[in-house]
Amino acid sequence: YHQRAGEPHAEVHALRMAGAKAKGATAYVTLEPCSHHGRTPPCCDALIAAGVARVVAAMQDPNPQVAGRGLYRLQQSGIAVSHGLMMSEAEALNKGFLKRMRTGFPYLQLKLGASVDGRTAMASGESQWITSPQARRDVQRLRAQSHAILTSSATVLADDPALTVRWAELDASTQATQASYPQENASTQASYPQENLRQPVRIVIDSQNRVTPAHRIVQQPGETWIARTQEDSRAWPDSVRTISVPAHNGHLDLVVLMMQLGRQQINSIWVEAGPGLAGALLQAGLVDELIVYVAPKLLGTQARGLCELPGLEKLADAPQFTFSEIRHVGPDVCLHMVSA
Repeated sequence: YHQRAGEPHAEVHALRMAGAKAKGATAYVTLEPCSHHGRTPPCCDALIAAGVARVVAAMQDPNPQVAGRGLYRLQQSGIAVSHGLMMSEAEALNKGFLKRMRTGFPYLQLKLGASVDGRTAMASGESQWITSPQARRDVQRLRAQSHAILTSSATVLADDPALTVRWAELDASTQATQASYPQENASTQASYPQENLRQPVRIVIDSQNRVTPAHRIVQQPGETWIARTQEDSRAWPDSVRTISVPAHNGHLDLVVLMMQLGRQQINSIWVEAGPGLAGALLQAGLVDELIVYVAPKLLGTQARGLCELPGLEKLADAPQFTFSEIRHVGPDVCLHMVSA
């Protein structure tokens, strides 16, 4: 599949692996093959050159540069085409890309971990660990599927997290099926060796310039983007990018930030943050999916709550979600909800 922007698309990888067997074959793709020159040549050209006889696309590409042109070009070249097979499954697989293409915004997943009474930490701030090791491994799997991981400076100052995907903590099935570089004529599915690990972009909201080059999140492999409302003159590593975002009502404007991230081609964002940022994202209507790991523990009313929703006084104004999946993760339960 398409592993990184600027690198070959799924069709090219598949054709290389198939070799001469591609001639006269049927190609099944989740998304309409591209027909334009971007960072890579058109996939339509590769399919035509390989002599593919038929292309079955699960769905048309909403990218205005494609939008039916790919299928039309294949058809004009004598290739039989159809689309619509397993479209809902393809939409679920490509939900980040599809949302960005249709709205300009990334698909945002907010992850929370809590006790059964909805508490995320003791009054002292102690929170390690409310959820189980199995839940934390599951988080690694979902982090690995995300384009970026978002947090706040408050979380960085409190916990000094790395917010990386830790290969050793991925379960065996994820290690065996996550992205890697398929070799030409490979007879088996490639594994996901540690050296091919892709780190999501780490994004920190830091309107008060409190994060420093000494924090762990800045020192990890991969890129760290820091969203600010103020100028900062400190020297940062080359892996750090600063994003200037205007303030709104005294806080960094989250809607503008998401628009900017969409322009940077960030498709999906995994959020791990405290109750402040969690509540702000919910109240701004930016959360597409809420994922809550619930541990079978009770922490009491003095413990810290799940999210802050200042000004919420009417039940009718509460953020609404629909359960999409409920599953056991070790001793915990994971609740998946989508925005209603």
